Amino acid sequence: MKAIIIAAGPSTRLRPFTDYKPKCLLEIEGKTILDRTLDIFYSCGINDIVIIRGYQKETIDLPNIRYYDNNDFYNNNILESLFYAESEMDNEFIFTYSDILFSKEVVQKLLDSPHDFSLVVDTAWRERYEGRTKHPTDEAELVLVEEGKLIHLSKFFNPDAAYGEFIGLGKISKKGAEILTRNYNRAKYNKACKFAGRFHDAITIEKAYLTDMFEELIFRGYSIYSVDIEGRWVELDTDQDYEYAKELIKEGKI
Repeated sequence: MKAIIIAAGPSTRLRPFTDYKPKCLLEIEGKTILDRTLDIFYSCGINDIVIIRGYQKETIDLPNIRYYDNNDFYNNNILESLFYAESEMDNEFIFTYSDILFSKEVVQKLLDSPHDFSLVVDTAWRERYEGRTKHPTDEAELVLVEEGKLIHLSKFFNPDAAYGEFIGLGKISKKGAEILTRNYNRAKYNKACKFAGRFHDAITIEKAYLTDMFEELIFRGYSIYSVDIEGRWVELDTDQDYEYAKELIKEGKI
């Protein structure tokens, strides 16, 4: 199994901690976020690792990893970053944002999902947002789910109606990878149906999130399944999140 880690963003909200390094190199209890992610993957038998770098890329330089560089990270977004590693999407793979931490149990549950598209969704997401003033609910990547399938992903609908929060971790089969790459390239390059303007929630496809691409696949009739969890993960977007992550690690919850 291959894992693709998207680590290109400039991490502006965590400055000054990230003035000279990306978020994934922040340390908690003497170990970086990236090292913790790799440890979880290795413990689950995921040894084929790809990292997409951008901001402060020279600081991410671990052995036995393949790197792809998004040097235009200030002008694009997560979807574009992922596709710098398009050549790696020739078989089943896991993808993850580089600024999240999760337990081994979360990854094992994801690996057990048999579907072409499986996204990890936290159904207890509201608890995390209690007192999380620097990253409110209107920034959460929320999902609607019916009979185990995602029917909508967005930051722009009523949180009270949401089933859960997409955490930024998922698995795509070999067939799913072909569907994903074909539809991405159709949306970006095919003159007959190219998105010259908005691409779902994004102002352009270049500024799109992964959720926008999954919305496109749902719109085109493909099934994307929810892998439900309750906590056991954390996003590190602000200094508030950073302190919370430290607490979770000390308590052994991730």
